[in-house]
Amino acid sequence: MKLFDPVIDTAKQHKNFKSVLATWKEPERNKFIEWADGFPDRDGKFVRQFQETFNSCFWEIYLYAVFKEYGAIFDWKNTSPDFCMELKNQQFLVEAVTANSAQLKPNEWDRMLTKEELKDISFNELNKESIIRLSNSILSKCRIYDEKYSRLNHVKNKAFVIAVAPFEQPGFNLQYNRPIKALLYDYYVDEDEYLKNPERYPEGPPAKELGFIEKDNGAEIPLGIFMDDSLSQISAIIFSCTATWGKLNAIVDNADVHTEIYSIWATDPNGKPEKRIRSRNQHEESLTDGLQVYHNPFARYPLSDEIFRHRGVVQCFPDVENQVFLEEESTKCLHYRQVMNYRVNANNAIHRIP
Repeated sequence: MKLFDPVIDTAKQHKNFKSVLATWKEPERNKFIEWADGFPDRDGKFVRQFQETFNSCFWEIYLYAVFKEYGAIFDWKNTSPDFCMELKNQQFLVEAVTANSAQLKPNEWDRMLTKEELKDISFNELNKESIIRLSNSILSKCRIYDEKYSRLNHVKNKAFVIAVAPFEQPGFNLQYNRPIKALLYDYYVDEDEYLKNPERYPEGPPAKELGFIEKDNGAEIPLGIFMDDSLSQISAIIFSCTATWGKLNAIVDNADVHTEIYSIWATDPNGKPEKRIRSRNQHEESLTDGLQVYHNPFARYPLSDEIFRHRGVVQCFPDVENQVFLEEESTKCLHYRQVMNYRVNANNAIHRIP
């Protein structure tokens, strides 16, 4: 697929697609093409959709690259769900989806948060919006499974996984796991409460059960949707808020720019977050850093714990009977990453480029 050869008018091109066409981004484009190598355009529309919508297609190609790295064997005979594959002796299916902005609310590509906005950000407001949009995306795929996929012979008796990426608002990359864990397990980490009174919480931000959150219109969004058998058809959720073009910036050498990477990593022994500011050649990040897998304890067809086990890939297994969470790699994982690229202009002044 010639992903970066425009096939639609400039006016119809997504803002993110236009951005990555910059001449100096050729090394990142080449890496993305490498990610996509072997990915079939099963309906002949993928290139157009990539150029028009960008994020959903980017997420699908990222997932494909991840599955390839794990050594997946793909079965492309059927057009849906998105991925039918075998890994570590288990056949399973993955449907990809993105959480997008609500109507009349700002898109993630409309603007970047300023330093002042970042200092004054309300994590509760950001997380609330993310929970609402994630719920909408996940439940929409549950309905499609019930109404369509569950009747397909190649789907029956296999684990079914939803892979969701959040692109629902400016600042979406700040959320780490707060909204998705609240939605799935009713386990909400309240960073705002901690930041107001850090001395009260020497072990870090407090966690609480909220039960539900309210939308602007007063409708209630239930939390803990994996804590009973109502969604037993869903085996697990794959999630990442770091699977963005910044991932390419972080792992690809580009001699045309100076890149600084601002990141937050959980650190051993207890997962305490550590802020890092490093140049591209000092920063170490893999394709799978930032990836998270949330297992459904009531799954009809469970996804094997072994499938996505890897350094830095967080897996969460709630023990409902004993009311505890078992987590892998949560003390050595990527929480957040922001990339800043700089060039020297004709006057030898350093300036930031988007």
